Amino acid sequence: MKYICTACDYIYDPVAGDPESGIDPGTAFEDIPEDWICPLCGVGKEDFEPLDE
Repeated sequence: MKYICTACDYIYDPVAGDPESGIDPGTAFEDIPEDWICPLCGVGKEDFEPLDE
């Protein structure tokens, strides 16, 4: 499942991960460290919500 940042609409896709932040492709959102931040706007993981596709 993809997750969207409620501040800037960045979409976290677990298939792609976030390699620039050290999150490997295939990493589920739930498995991302709690101190991870949005790579676009810098808000915390708590500001993301599931994306209905």
